[in-house]
Amino acid sequence: MATDYDAPRKNDDESNDDSIEELKGRRNESATPTVDEDEAEAADAYELPGADLSGEELSVRVLPRQADEFTCASCFLVKHRSQIDHVEGTLIICKDCAAA
Repeated sequence: MATDYDAPRKNDDESNDDSIEELKGRRNESATPTVDEDEAEAADAYELPGADLSGEELSVRVLPRQADEFTCASCFLVKHRSQIDHVEGTLIICKDCAAA
């Protein structure tokens, strides 16, 4: 038997005679109060186990821009020359920024 998934679902035990006032009353009864909590405050209170990285030192090797790379004048990311969309005077725009 084929099923029409777009058709509204109705249970046999549901009554179609519910008044607007009854429906509003049910909605208000089932509504849960919302808690207004500051996200930053909640994040500060939560501490991940082993998350103390204060003694760690980061060492990253930074390479200068290569001959086949450019810096996009819009997003300021260094990209390969194949990502050039267009040049506006001395400003080079990448394909990602031109699409946006």
